[in-house]
Amino acid sequence: MKKLMARQSPDLKILLVALVYYLTAELGYFLSFGDSGVLPLWPPAGIGLALVVLLGRKVWPGIAMGSLVIAVRSFWHNTIESVEVLIAVSAAIAAARVLEPLAGEFLLSRWVKKANPFSTTLHAFQFVLIVFVISFISSSLIVLSLNLASVLQVETLTTRFFEFWLSNVTGMVLFAPLLISMAQPENVKFSFYKLGELALLVVCAVFAWFLLSVDSISQVAQFAYPFVVIPFLLWLAFRFHTFISTVALVVVAITVFYVTGNNTGPFIMEGPAGNSIFLVQVYVGVISLSALVLSSAVNERQQAQNELKKFNENLESMVADRTKALQQEINARQEAQVSLQQTNTELTKRNTELDNFVYSVSHDLRAPISSILGLINLAKKDKPGNAVMYLDMVEKSARQQDYFIREILDQSRNARLEVKREPVQLTGLIEETFDQLSHANLKGAQVEKIVAIDQSEDFYCDKWRLKIILNNLISNAIRYKNGREPVIRVTGTVQDKKVQIRIEDNGRGISKEHLPNLGKMFYRATDEGAGSGLGLYIVKETLAKLNGTMSIDSTEGEGTTITVEIPEVAMPAY
Repeated sequence: MKKLMARQSPDLKILLVALVYYLTAELGYFLSFGDSGVLPLWPPAGIGLALVVLLGRKVWPGIAMGSLVIAVRSFWHNTIESVEVLIAVSAAIAAARVLEPLAGEFLLSRWVKKANPFSTTLHAFQFVLIVFVISFISSSLIVLSLNLASVLQVETLTTRFFEFWLSNVTGMVLFAPLLISMAQPENVKFSFYKLGELALLVVCAVFAWFLLSVDSISQVAQFAYPFVVIPFLLWLAFRFHTFISTVALVVVAITVFYVTGNNTGPFIMEGPAGNSIFLVQVYVGVISLSALVLSSAVNERQQAQNELKKFNENLESMVADRTKALQQEINARQEAQVSLQQTNTELTKRNTELDNFVYSVSHDLRAPISSILGLINLAKKDKPGNAVMYLDMVEKSARQQDYFIREILDQSRNARLEVKREPVQLTGLIEETFDQLSHANLKGAQVEKIVAIDQSEDFYCDKWRLKIILNNLISNAIRYKNGREPVIRVTGTVQDKKVQIRIEDNGRGISKEHLPNLGKMFYRATDEGAGSGLGLYIVKETLAKLNGTMSIDSTEGEGTTITVEIPEVAMPAY
């Protein structure tokens, strides 16, 4: 209803309010008590309050228009003969009728501060209190206006005030909750289960009516009906939303007022008609307030349950999020711990290698220098004819130191420089390595080389590091010969973006107890030769940079076969 009215133009909205206000007034006149003219129920009071609450204060002209028409209808050709007085009294009554809902909306907005004042029990009681207050204001103004117009005598003011006040209160308690609750969309939704329960309630009501129609109790049935209807109203208030219970209350109230207005039913009392009116108003007021408060309590409980459910859902979500965050934190800490352990292991390894490096470097660097100094000292004391021999020996020591320094530089560059991606032709690189080693004249060996490389596709790798690997492996094959000229076979295959290179020699070989330690810094499998113990260590570290692997197969006295596998260097990510 609220959404429907909101789409209308302001002028049309005011006219609709005036029409509804007037039509509900006709309902009040229809329920008047016979010749007394007393109105036990004034529906426009509740309709006006609800419309101002739902549509805002701007609709007050519609209430004023409806009130003016009703006032003229009430007094024209009746007790007021002067048109001027009629207009003045009608205007005063219309002003009172307009002030009533405006004051109610003002107090509700200050006290309740909710669109639905029946959402909690406290708000329901506050609504009833506001109804009492604004009904007092409007009834006082109306009675005072009628007294000044000589329509009401002084001795009847209290009685008439009380009648106006009760009819206003009853109309507000019945019809204001009806319209306000109808504007709440959640209040008019039905489920299949609720429809079944509503049908059961109707069946029970019909059964109770038939039960009270039995001849033996028919004389007291009319007095029992007002009490029998109460459990059904409470059932509706407890199990259904406010709109359903208020609809039932309005139906019961209209029925009770109509029956009593026709001098029948359990509320007819001897004496003035006002006694019966007061009794039926009290009855309707009591059942209305009871159902309204119970419905509000149910709404409050439902809201509490919904909020608790929402809180539980939010709590579960918060717990799940926190658990996820904690798990992520635990995983991050575990990863950090693993990384720290790896770092510590690497640092321990590096420290050990550094200690060995410092010791070995100081020894291996000083050994050739000491040898050179000793040879120079001998050359000074020996015959001049032996100078060439001493120079050859000095050159040998210098070459040994130069080779050792180059190994140290290679290791340093391997650890420091990034891996490059460049095209590699294996055959040319291997031939270049053999040429460099022949110029180095390792022990004057005459090397027989056999090179067979199958490279039918492009291969990309770090050429400098690949050359370091080949240089160290081939130089070891030449250096550690077995009393005969070295024969070295180098074969390789490039396939599926990786290369496999096999280097076979006929040298002295390596005993099996030394194989697990090969590749450690400064480890020598033999004391013979000029090796520093860095060659295979450099090969292993360089392969690690290229994500490659190495395997060694050796038989002492027959020779050694070393196989390396290196994947192609991937394209850099941009």
